[in-house]
Amino acid sequence: MKIAVIGAGPAGMMAAISAAQAGAQVLLLEKNSKLGKKLYITGKGRCNLTNDISPQEFLKNVVSNPKFLYSAINRFTPQDTINFFEQNGCPLKVERGGRVFPLSDRSSDIIKTFEKALKNFGVEIRLNCQVLDIFKPDKFEILCADGSKVIADCVIIACGGKSYPATGSAGDGYILAKKFGHTIIDAVPGLVSISVKEDVSSLQGLSLKNVSLTAEFEGKTVSELFGEMLFTQTGVSGPIVLSTSSRINRLPLDKVKLYIDLKPALDYNKLDERILRDFSKYQNKLFKNALDDLLPKSLIPEIIKRSGIDENQRVNVITKNQRQNLINALKRFELNVESLDGFERAIITCGGVDTKEINPSKLESKLVKGLYFAGEVIDVDAYTGGYNIQIAVSTGYLAGVNAAGGL
Repeated sequence: MKIAVIGAGPAGMMAAISAAQAGAQVLLLEKNSKLGKKLYITGKGRCNLTNDISPQEFLKNVVSNPKFLYSAINRFTPQDTINFFEQNGCPLKVERGGRVFPLSDRSSDIIKTFEKALKNFGVEIRLNCQVLDIFKPDKFEILCADGSKVIADCVIIACGGKSYPATGSAGDGYILAKKFGHTIIDAVPGLVSISVKEDVSSLQGLSLKNVSLTAEFEGKTVSELFGEMLFTQTGVSGPIVLSTSSRINRLPLDKVKLYIDLKPALDYNKLDERILRDFSKYQNKLFKNALDDLLPKSLIPEIIKRSGIDENQRVNVITKNQRQNLINALKRFELNVESLDGFERAIITCGGVDTKEINPSKLESKLVKGLYFAGEVIDVDAYTGGYNIQIAVSTGYLAGVNAAGGL
């Protein structure tokens, strides 16, 4: 009795481990020459593995189909992930925002830990083995590019999505799922930088902390996040921008506006009081020289332009209406969305196998007995911060356990 797992990312490796741990004979098939190729580059090579948060709070950070993940995230929680790696010899650390990284800051240590567990539980690993086709006359028959055929009682598809195609993510799992009649929700890039219509090149490299970013579609708020972001040559990036992109990536972008609140801790009245104090301190200075205490230097010219106040006007004659214009520029720094980065730089894929066709408590196909799904191939995705790898690990664990139990 054999389980074949297709794809050796975090979902596939955890599926193979949990199935083997439950006593099944497991074969892990991977098209690349090494395990976890995409994991090597996650978190800029540091691998933000999970987020140290409760399952209930975790689900609040899931963008697509959070209810579908209820069983998986409660069966294998973020704490279970932390324990798994530390008990297998990979010490971890928790950084700001609950982000969990290997203590070494090396993603390779996460992959080595997976590899160690795979070997300990006797999983057979076959690298450079691209799956070309799959049939199920009785048992599953898997045809590989090297001409070999694999016969299996159960199959777990964990091929990932389409993001970072250089790592081998080419949407293979969608093709295999379609063969068995599954519906694929159109894949779009998720967690990407945003290009804007305005010229922000003068702000390139400027990093903002403790700001709020709101996305509005036709005047209606579709996302509001607090944290860090930065300006690029053509737009914006950083954690809250990446997460915002996953909220707007299926909308007509020409109708999406972004608003940065540069001072979210202060309401309009409190900010006005703050500005008045600064103006009193610099009452004899020109407006352009009176904002150093309020803003980063590179941002001052842009705010002056947006406020409509003459940069050479002395602050002691600036009117209340002019201050309100300045406050609006600070609290509603408007950007119009031009485009989103593509799959080549997308951290994750939004879309995939329709969750309505998968049993959420088992991750088994509702259409084909013995066929399971795990990870990014499913239409589930979350914000940046370790959530997406945790989804992969949790769904992988649940699929593996149930595939073994189904034999």
